[in-house]
Amino acid sequence: MASLKQTTVREPQSVKGSALHTGSDVTLTVKPAAANTGYVFKRIDLADEPTVAAHIDNVKQVERATTLGEGSVKIHTVEHLLSALRGCGIDNALIEIDANEPPIGDGSSKHFIEMLDKAGKQELDATVAEYELHEPVRVTSRDGGYIIAWPSDRFEISCTNANHIGKHTQYRTWNPETGNYAKEIALARTFVFYEEVQPLMEKGLIKGGSLENAVVIRGDAILSREPLRYEDEFVRHKILDIIGDLSLFPCRLKAHIYAVKPSHALNVELAREIYKQYKQRQSQRLPMEYVPTGEGGMDTQDIMKILPHRYPFLLVDRILSFEGETKAVGQKAVTMNEPFFPGHFPGHPVMPGVLQVEAMAQVASLLMCRTFSGGGKLGYFMSADKVKFRKPVLPGDTLIIEVELTKARGKIAKASCLCRVKNDIVSEGELMFGLVDP
Repeated sequence: MASLKQTTVREPQSVKGSALHTGSDVTLTVKPAAANTGYVFKRIDLADEPTVAAHIDNVKQVERATTLGEGSVKIHTVEHLLSALRGCGIDNALIEIDANEPPIGDGSSKHFIEMLDKAGKQELDATVAEYELHEPVRVTSRDGGYIIAWPSDRFEISCTNANHIGKHTQYRTWNPETGNYAKEIALARTFVFYEEVQPLMEKGLIKGGSLENAVVIRGDAILSREPLRYEDEFVRHKILDIIGDLSLFPCRLKAHIYAVKPSHALNVELAREIYKQYKQRQSQRLPMEYVPTGEGGMDTQDIMKILPHRYPFLLVDRILSFEGETKAVGQKAVTMNEPFFPGHFPGHPVMPGVLQVEAMAQVASLLMCRTFSGGGKLGYFMSADKVKFRKPVLPGDTLIIEVELTKARGKIAKASCLCRVKNDIVSEGELMFGLVDP
C-alpha cells in the first residue's frame, strides 16, 4: 500500500466573527505550511507576532473549551478549528489570528469547513506520521465519564452522550474511512444546559454566547434559533470535540475511541496518556522485524516426535531457539488457510485468542519436556492467569512465541509467555503445566 502523503491548504483563506467566551471580533486566516509543521497559531495582534503550536504539551486549560499557550501567549477554544482541519485531512497549517480566540460561528465547525473548502488542499512531498496504539489507554472523571482508546488498524470513535438530568442520551459510532466529516459531524453545534449559563457568565465566560451559536437544553425543551440539524446532534458534537482535542497528539492516531460522557478535560487527558506511551516506545524502539537469537531449535518433524498434536491443532511450526533450560522461542506462520478463519469471522478473519494461548502452551510444553524429562513425558496445560490480548492477529502474520519458565516444583511448572507480531506484543499470559506420562 502506498504511503499517505501529508497535506496543507493550497491558498490563504479567512473567516471573521465573534469569539464565544470573550465576545471579541476576530479575523482568522489559514495559510499553507511546510511538511511536518503541524498546526501553528500566530497572534498577529501582539508585538513580535508570537506563535503557539497545537500540541498536547501546550494545553493550559480545559474548562468548557481547550486553551493552548506558550509563555504568556494563549489561544482559547481551538477545538472546533482543529477538528475541521483534521476532519478535512489537512496535516499542516499556519493559523493567523488577531485575537486570543477563533470566531465561534454558529457553534459548529461549519464556517471553518467552508473556509477550508475555499482554501483547497495541496499534497506535500512527505509521508504522514501515523501511530498505531499498542496497549489500551483509559482515563476517567469523577462524574462517571470515561474514555478508552483501544488498539485498532484505523481511527474510529464510539461515543455515548449522557448528562446529569438523565435525558437526551445519544450514541453514535463514526470513522473517517466510511463517514463524511463535513456532512455528518461538522454541522453539529455546541450545547449548554440552561442552569449552567449563569455560572458560566459569572466566571467571565460565554460573553459572545447566544442562541445564534449554541443550543440550550432546559429539561425536555430544546432552545435554538433553528431545529436540531440531526436527531442525535449532541453526540455528534461530542465526536467533533474529540477529533479536535485528539489532533493535539502529534501523529494521526490509529485507535478505536470508546467515550462515555466525554469532556475536554477527558479528551486532553487521553491524548496526554497516549503521548506518554508514544514517547516511551520511541525511546525503546525495536527493529521492525523482531526475531530473537539463541542456540538449538526444532523443525515440525522434531516437534511432532514430542507433542501428540496434529493438524488442525498443531500451532507451532518450529522452535527457533532454546536459551539454557528456561527459555524457548517458537514460530507459527498464520495463513489464510487456517481452518478457523472461515468462521472467525466471515469477512473479517482474526486468529482466536484462545488459540494464541494454546500456541504458547505448546511451546512451553516442549520446553518442559526438554528440560525436565529428556523426552517420554507430556506437558499438560493446567491453568492460565493474567492473560491479555492486545492486538488482532490476521492472515499473513507470523507469531513469534516466547516462553520463560519462572517456577518449577516437582512435575509442576509455571511459565511467562507472550506472542509477538513483528515488534508488537499481541498477547501474553502466565501458564501452569504438569508433566504426565503419555
